[in-house]
Amino acid sequence: MSPLLDAANRSGRQALWDVLRANPAWLIALGWAVFLCLAVWGLPQLDALFRWLAPGQRQVIYQRDSFTFLVINHLQLVGISAALAIVIGVSTGIMVTRAWGRDFLPLVSQIASIGQTFPPVAVLALSVPLLGFGAKPVILSLVIYGLLPIVRNTLVGLNEINPAVKEAARGMGMSPLQVLARVELPLALPVIMAGIRTSVTINIATAAIGSTIGARTLGDPVIAGLINGNLAYTLQGAILIGLLAVTVDQLFAALTPRLHR
Repeated sequence: MSPLLDAANRSGRQALWDVLRANPAWLIALGWAVFLCLAVWGLPQLDALFRWLAPGQRQVIYQRDSFTFLVINHLQLVGISAALAIVIGVSTGIMVTRAWGRDFLPLVSQIASIGQTFPPVAVLALSVPLLGFGAKPVILSLVIYGLLPIVRNTLVGLNEINPAVKEAARGMGMSPLQVLARVELPLALPVIMAGIRTSVTINIATAAIGSTIGARTLGDPVIAGLINGNLAYTLQGAILIGLLAVTVDQLFAALTPRLHR
């Protein structure tokens, strides 16, 4: 390795260490991510432990799909649904905080609240005849279930901005769109991100029910364990879902301080 490349590598490692030391939340998030990776790799190696926990079962390690595949597929479902919920929720929140859209505020709040209280299983049951089995009805269910925290926090974040700040921006010659993009959204972003964090974390757990209609998620071993009375399968799925939820939540926690700057 040339001296130049060696110096660049040392500089990069030092910069990474400086970031982690300045914000310990990143170190915590990294630690949980390592735990998740170890669990994905290590759970299949614990045959003896799971045989002790589930005596009498012929097979105690879930093998229909690899845990790596299930984690990636689970994240894809949550990621797609979160992206759709963010676009819909933030856009709706912006719309009803404009002068021309305030009349729709009570209606939007009620619809978002109904979506949160409507059981995801019921949404799945109603959407399967239209969308079929697999990922599509799960994504629809997660979008509906994840809208309320995003809409609610978008409304709170935008409504809590001091009117004098917006008036000052307009006095500087900014258009309404510029005021929204340069003043309102940056100030409301930490509150909006808190809603997104809640929505995504909840839906990581909720996505597991998608396994009941053929979606490939970390709910597969849980459902298989419940059907077959296999505690080992259920524990494996539950452990991975819990670790994934905590890891993603800690990543959001690490991002939050940067949004306040």
